[in-house]
Amino acid sequence: MDPSTAWPVPFVLGPQNLAIDSAVAFVVSVLLACMVNAEAQAFAGTFLGDSRIAPKDRFNFNAFLHVGILGSICYLVAGFGWPRTMDLDRSKFAHPRLYMVIARFAGPIANLLLAGIAGSLAGVMKSWEWDPRVFLLVVGVNITTAVYNLLPIPPLAMGALVRELLPEDEVRTRSLFDQVGPYLIIALVLLERVTHHGIITPYFDSLVRTVYGFITGQ
Repeated sequence: MDPSTAWPVPFVLGPQNLAIDSAVAFVVSVLLACMVNAEAQAFAGTFLGDSRIAPKDRFNFNAFLHVGILGSICYLVAGFGWPRTMDLDRSKFAHPRLYMVIARFAGPIANLLLAGIAGSLAGVMKSWEWDPRVFLLVVGVNITTAVYNLLPIPPLAMGALVRELLPEDEVRTRSLFDQVGPYLIIALVLLERVTHHGIITPYFDSLVRTVYGFITGQ
């Protein structure tokens, strides 16, 4: 691999980049992104009051426990996705609406932090004339995950904010919003791939590339 040539950002698996090295690096990047996102939500939830005794889905850092079917499909189709929804007990929060939003946004913030760490490691490797592309892909996938969390549809972080802004007595609306959200995202990204017409990517991909360039210096 040529160290001077990075994979495209956002990275989407396709016929042009289905080589073993790119596929493996992408899968590893997705696993890291999902694990960090989910565990950050768990840490924030615990810090804000939702503490639990030996929960199975918290603080074990087993990436495979945090990977969901729909989120994984979205990663394969569009280059971004989400982990399995982290269970948070809002009744244990002193300020349920505010703390739920903070906990959900802890995920994409952690993705940005991981992107920064991977970007620093890529810079070190480049200075030693080693191939940094795997670390650059970790940067790209985590930035893409973080930025697309601004899409106001659950289970993404901005979707959680929209959900919390709904009236408290709209229980059915909230529940329907949570159930339909993932399928709506999948439908939008599949429609983009089939029609080759930008629906959501024009609003996010430029921001992804800007942040990527800032972190990597490219």
